[in-house]
Amino acid sequence: MSAEVIPIPRAALHEQVAQRLRQMLVEGRIAPGAKLNERELSERLKVSRTPLREAIKMLAAEGLVELLPNRGAVAVSLTEEDILHTFEVMGALEAQAGELAAERITEQEFAEIQAMHFEMMAAYTRRDLSAYYGLNARIHSAINAAAKNPVLAQVYQQVNARLQALRFRSNQDGEKWKNAMQDHQKMIEALASHDAGAMREVLLTHLRNKREVVLDQLRAARKEAS
Repeated sequence: MSAEVIPIPRAALHEQVAQRLRQMLVEGRIAPGAKLNERELSERLKVSRTPLREAIKMLAAEGLVELLPNRGAVAVSLTEEDILHTFEVMGALEAQAGELAAERITEQEFAEIQAMHFEMMAAYTRRDLSAYYGLNARIHSAINAAAKNPVLAQVYQQVNARLQALRFRSNQDGEKWKNAMQDHQKMIEALASHDAGAMREVLLTHLRNKREVVLDQLRAARKEAS
């Protein structure tokens, strides 16, 4: 289900390392709260520590990694309160972006989003969660771009970084994954008809459902650990 980690070419090395680490964090191959061991990661990714450290700084700026005194880099671990607050903000951002996108989207932008939606449906049918999530993230980013508000886009990117791993894991429940696909079909229909109200409502519902799945998973893991 996860993409295999392979050696990275030299071009734009630290950015490519950051992308690989980002994927590992999102897909849970580096667990929340885990220390990023530079020696192990350097060997695994077959790169020196210099681009690795630059990549870790990039991820820290995105909110995926925390740089702690005497501990180094640690994968971010959100509390229940953190999750509630972040989803509260994210729901408002996605709803606003969706509403504006429905009003402002061009035919070309819609065609590209629809094409990604079809690809995502195929990944869902194959139960390829890694491919599905990558397309899902691109669709949400494209909707945000179609809103044509650079301030909104910047804030969205910053807040969304905190939730990527949680959103990925929320689709590991089969029924919830099916519901998420149905939400995305409604988004396509709302964009096609330029229905700003419908787009706002489906995105609010979509984020609310994601939040509840994430909180249920967190509580279940905490109960199991205790």
